[in-house]
Amino acid sequence: MRILIWHVHGAWTTSFVHGPHTYLVPVVPGRGPDGRGRARTYRWPGSAIEVTAEEARDADVDVVVLQRPEELEGLAERWLGGRRPGRDVPAVYVEHNAPQGRIQEMRHPAADRDDLTVVHVTHFNALFWDTGGTPTRVIEHGIVDPGARYTGEVPRAAVVLNEPVRRGRVTGTDLLPALSEPMPLDVFGIGAGEIGGIEDLPQDALHTEMARRRAYLHPVRWTSLGLSLIEAMHLGMPVAALGTTEVADAVPKEAGIVSNRVDVLRDGLARLRADPDRAAEMGRAAREAALRRFGLQRFLDDWNRLLVEVTS
Repeated sequence: MRILIWHVHGAWTTSFVHGPHTYLVPVVPGRGPDGRGRARTYRWPGSAIEVTAEEARDADVDVVVLQRPEELEGLAERWLGGRRPGRDVPAVYVEHNAPQGRIQEMRHPAADRDDLTVVHVTHFNALFWDTGGTPTRVIEHGIVDPGARYTGEVPRAAVVLNEPVRRGRVTGTDLLPALSEPMPLDVFGIGAGEIGGIEDLPQDALHTEMARRRAYLHPVRWTSLGLSLIEAMHLGMPVAALGTTEVADAVPKEAGIVSNRVDVLRDGLARLRADPDRAAEMGRAAREAALRRFGLQRFLDDWNRLLVEVTS
């Protein structure tokens, strides 16, 4: 198949473009949000091809994967030369995010569409979003296995947060001072430099640096299910995480400490710092759980089944 898909979420798209199809990735001058093109810090296969707006208008597209309201509201139609997603070209809408706002008002922008399928990345999202009569599926994350790299040699915890200042309470940035007392933290991610962290590492280098740390801390209050958390588990890292959204279901008790009590997380981090052998044991359990539930082939198989269905 030839799939038109915007580069919106680098880690998720990296997994998606490892499938058996051709992926047409919009690119614009300056690589702004209307077309970032191929990823620069992730390894993508050659089947992910950059296309300009002019090239996309004439392209033979089997299905378009929408991920943002603006794509649904006109951006995709312009790139498709007037062809309407769902009407003229088969389309699915991937909802990456947990809804924001009052529960009664959590109406999805693709609600009540009989020409689309909304794909949620977690069961939590599917539960909270109101999609009305639009058909829905849940296809959980799957990632390219970075390998069991954990050494835990650095008695610090890795944290991956994108835009930790702007998204402060969402990402749990305000919790970092208290959680850094039992174990110092190293924060990675987009905008992490604003709080003294490290930004713009290529994915492979990031994984290596994460795996050198004793544990992975996930202080995020409100997100679907952070791919960095799943990556840390694949690396073989023990986890300390807030038990919000999908986390409590995704991280088994033998793989780490999951709680909504900051004091419990603090105690857990202190124990992991003091006991490297126990940390490594929990990390092995984390990797086993991640491979079992969030493996790449299961993810690609789930997507292939849906894509065949919507294009039939």
